Amino acid sequence: MSSPIHTGYHRFFASVESANLCPLPRCALVIARLALALLLGGASILHAQATSTASRAGDLQIGVGFSTAKPDYGTQSFQGVTAYVDFNRHSHFGLEALFHQVSSTNSDQSYQRTYEVGGRYFRTYGPLVPYIKVMIGRGDFNYPFGQTDLSYNLYAGALGVDYELGPHIRLRADYELQSWYGFPNEALTPQILSVAIAYHFSGKNRYN
Repeated sequence: MSSPIHTGYHRFFASVESANLCPLPRCALVIARLALALLLGGASILHAQATSTASRAGDLQIGVGFSTAKPDYGTQSFQGVTAYVDFNRHSHFGLEALFHQVSSTNSDQSYQRTYEVGGRYFRTYGPLVPYIKVMIGRGDFNYPFGQTDLSYNLYAGALGVDYELGPHIRLRADYELQSWYGFPNEALTPQILSVAIAYHFSGKNRYN
């Protein structure tokens, strides 16, 4: 009999596949529900499967992936790439550096590029590692047809799930909501959905 973890995992990827990464709100809702359920759920089966990395000196993972975004500017969607580096020193807390570049799909030369750093809180339940994170950074907005290129400070919150595919490979689904302050008239609030793959470098055991 399959556990609730595996059942939820298969339902999650079935939802992403059927949505074909769009519409963005539907995919974001699926990721958010799964991440929150695993982070906040107190079911004994989840607790029994929890593992700890407290005995390690630190874990590092480097990932790249594909992103689709609602730029909060016009009605179109942007698509592009993401790259990230995670360093986990504690069993539930880590640091992340993150890069996004998403561009218009209608050849008007507009794009949004962001550089972010922040902290993550995560839990480990078997191969699933749901997390939440808070980020700050800088965003560049290249307006349509090269009208101008301006930069803004931003902060962001995100929910996601990593899946451990063996000792070194990690798959990720991530939803991020950004707020760019100082944007004309009101804050810009792009939403970004990413799927990615990472290589994981395990830290050495402290107690050899």
